[in-house]
Amino acid sequence: MKVTEFEKEFRRLYLALGMYALRIVGDAGDAEDVVQNSFIKAWQAVDGGSAVGNFTGFMYRIVRNEALDFMRRNRPTVGLDEVPEADEPAIDTSERDARIWRAVDALPERCREVFLMSKRDGLSNSEIAEELGLSEKTVRNQMTKAYSRLREVLSDGHKPFFLPFL
Repeated sequence: MKVTEFEKEFRRLYLALGMYALRIVGDAGDAEDVVQNSFIKAWQAVDGGSAVGNFTGFMYRIVRNEALDFMRRNRPTVGLDEVPEADEPAIDTSERDARIWRAVDALPERCREVFLMSKRDGLSNSEIAEELGLSEKTVRNQMTKAYSRLREVLSDGHKPFFLPFL
């Protein structure tokens, strides 16, 4: 694998692998460290001549192993038997989560801010309005806009697309 191919795979998989690692280690900063260490190990293996047939599966296994090592070192009291396998459902879930976060990141700034305050922080429309100095109607409009854009981006032409997990 050439450096350019590896960089392409890095860009393609990074966020999804981060979502997978986050489900294991529970902290975004730690998950990022796990994924970065995993890519270093993968590059060392590939650069050292190891043949990799399924790079995606290879990376998920490395991330899982790195996350397990992290948990053993830093949280030895946590039950590691509940760590999700690097199987197709885990990969699908991670890729879905990555698509959602890319779509949320692509929202206009104010719309994204209102949406995250509502869904991530659990604030009510009136609390968001008060904190941002907006009317409740504006907050409702921004939420409607966010849902509309997210459905549009995430539906891939399939109707309807619901966001029950947000």
